[in-house]
Amino acid sequence: MTTKQSERIVFPKKFLWGVATSAHQVEGGLVNQWTTWELEHAKRLSVQAPHQFGDLDSWPRIKKEATRPDNYVSGRGVDHYHRYEEDFAILKSLNMNAFRFCIEWARIEPQEGAWDAAAIAHYRTYLRTLKKMGITPVVTLFHFTLPEWFMAKGGFEKRRNIKYFVYYVEKVLSELGRDIEWIVTINEPTVYAGESYLEGHWPPNKTRKCDMLRVLCNLVTAHKKVYKLTRARKKWKVSMAHHLIYCYPGDDAILSRASARVAHYFLNTWMLRRVRRHSDYLAINYYFARRIYGYRAHDPYLKVSDLGWDMQPDKLQYLLEDVAERYQLPIMITENGLADGTDSQRQWWLTETIKAMHEALKRDIKLIGYLHWSLLDNFEWDKGYWPKFGLVAVDRQTMARTVRPSARWFAAVIKKLRK
Repeated sequence: MTTKQSERIVFPKKFLWGVATSAHQVEGGLVNQWTTWELEHAKRLSVQAPHQFGDLDSWPRIKKEATRPDNYVSGRGVDHYHRYEEDFAILKSLNMNAFRFCIEWARIEPQEGAWDAAAIAHYRTYLRTLKKMGITPVVTLFHFTLPEWFMAKGGFEKRRNIKYFVYYVEKVLSELGRDIEWIVTINEPTVYAGESYLEGHWPPNKTRKCDMLRVLCNLVTAHKKVYKLTRARKKWKVSMAHHLIYCYPGDDAILSRASARVAHYFLNTWMLRRVRRHSDYLAINYYFARRIYGYRAHDPYLKVSDLGWDMQPDKLQYLLEDVAERYQLPIMITENGLADGTDSQRQWWLTETIKAMHEALKRDIKLIGYLHWSLLDNFEWDKGYWPKFGLVAVDRQTMARTVRPSARWFAAVIKKLRK
């Protein structure tokens, strides 16, 4: 984005500019169902890496890291648990005023009914430090990781287990609620259920449609119960973070148009309709668009990320227009970004994204915030540490932080857009 372009674009003064993280991906020192699974599967994932990622253009750069078993073990994370003040200072230096993070359930309730006072105190200090710095917290309650004791009971496969999640949320709100306004109950339920219970890529590695549907329905119920719980205090604004994919026909053929509508329903509408009346705003995570010819996706692949993902950031505009018209709720983009280890495409991605958001604002869509994924290079689940999503690079030997050029450019743009 040139200086002239940024001068022509103006965002609301109260617009939230920030970044998103999750506890397991950055904090380090955790014990949950993922940490157990990582140790059991690290070697397998490293052996499979050449077959899974060997065709990527980025493979020569990522090969060394992707073929090491320790890449797939979260371990110390990027030590955000101890270095959060340093990271907040970086956030502030980048002209940002919002930060999405996850409270780790397994950290504050490591055993059923046994609350860790030190962990709760940590998150209390964490929240108050953000607020003192003028940074608005956006708090996620479940971002893919669960206590081992909860999984031993069957996790979200069992409807009777929803009460444990509600107990945990009650504890969080009673202890930390005074410093919280924006809440994300559950991150990407369709991704969690799909990867864990249909595709079998994530723990507990199940591959049954009935299990996936059961988990999805229970996550919807859990969200609704938490929403009802928060009605006691009007200050809390609650949503579920939805992983949405913009589906569009590649031509005017009837089959292409019909297939795009069907894909949109199952990927987006099915979940949104079930929680729309139990949401104060729409939290949207956007990474993908799907161009459909006939009954298959044929994406353009003009630009791809290090993960080989097709990148169409401009389609965010049309997604925003669609969900705004359908659901009539304020919208916060709670994740949006790319894996780009050379930092050669991130500025382009951000430019196209800002232009897409501005076009949506010109159409009177109530867009209230943009949170980039992510602040730091972090642990990307079954991919490990090699995908680099961070505005800030992290040397995992020294844990030294280095702000990338695209981040400094983004900080300058944010400053101009606030004028």
